[in-house]
Amino acid sequence: MSHSEAVRSICTCLSGTGSLGRKDGGMNRKWGVFVAGLCTVGVLVGCGSIRVGEPPVVVKRTQMHMGTLVAITAVAPTKEEAHVSIEAGFHEIKRLEQLLSTWISASELSQVNAAAGQRPVAVSRETLDLVSRSLEMARLTDGGFNIAVGPAVEAWSVTERQRRPSSVELDRLRPLVDWSVIQLNWTANTIFLPQPGMRIDVGGIGKGYAADRAVGVMKGAGARGGVVALSGDIKTFGDLPGMKGFPVGIRHPRQEGTLIATMDLKNEAVSTAGDYERYFEQDGIRYHHILDPKTLEPARKCQSVTVIAAEGTVADGLDTGIFVLGPEKGMALVEQLPNVEAVIIDDQGRITVSSGLRSRLRYP
Repeated sequence: MSHSEAVRSICTCLSGTGSLGRKDGGMNRKWGVFVAGLCTVGVLVGCGSIRVGEPPVVVKRTQMHMGTLVAITAVAPTKEEAHVSIEAGFHEIKRLEQLLSTWISASELSQVNAAAGQRPVAVSRETLDLVSRSLEMARLTDGGFNIAVGPAVEAWSVTERQRRPSSVELDRLRPLVDWSVIQLNWTANTIFLPQPGMRIDVGGIGKGYAADRAVGVMKGAGARGGVVALSGDIKTFGDLPGMKGFPVGIRHPRQEGTLIATMDLKNEAVSTAGDYERYFEQDGIRYHHILDPKTLEPARKCQSVTVIAAEGTVADGLDTGIFVLGPEKGMALVEQLPNVEAVIIDDQGRITVSSGLRSRLRYP
């Protein structure tokens, strides 16, 4: 099988949702990036354990966590080390879900949300760190990425009620989606949401963060390389035997099952945000779930944004923020950031590729 055929052999659809732990049957928030060749090309990502010479061993396993199918692949000297590292990765993801998922009432973020307008809530340094990084992404993207926008997203509820909220309703929600008023106290390790009814949700960055953390524990458990894929948030490390990197494909935002390009990742992460993931159409207009926090209406300047970065946290946070910023401001931001590349497809279907990525993409 040729490399291009392998990339097209995508037999495992990595599904998920925008909120950590959400299981609503809705369409995938990150449906735009696929690990290529799953279950078809043994040297890439096998369905079980495969020896490629003596050693290493390549092992892949899947489990449900964070409301999505999580696929972890490990390259290790022995089968036992591969399985141990994979189990360590799954355990880390499950642990983080208990801290961060707003669909778990006892999680730290659920407790923060329940105390909105009342009192600061003590949290772990991990939760504080992720919320801090989320606010950093908000600043970088001029508020395009916003962990406080949840009340407006719920008002739209594009996969359930499929209704347009009135301007009066959206105006009433504006004080609740102001990320700039979120208060972090690094001395007391607390988070405070000053407005009653505010809530934060790190679903737009948490899967990338979990992938980063899972890779860290996998390395500590003996893995020399591998992939952690939570839906379309993918983090790679090390090498696959006989390969230059881990091949991934970027799907066409208007032609399901079609890839616009493929590339190889090595010690990198990739994440995609698109308007084709959760949406409804009314009077010929597409209303999707990625809202512009300034207008509380669906962002209109892009069809999809794919970000490649050294960290999954960065890739996951930036893709949504750049989607809202639009192709010109978004690409200008990418070109300023170290170790960040992007593919932006605008509202007309025009493709823009960052300067450091152009030579790496392969087109059908």
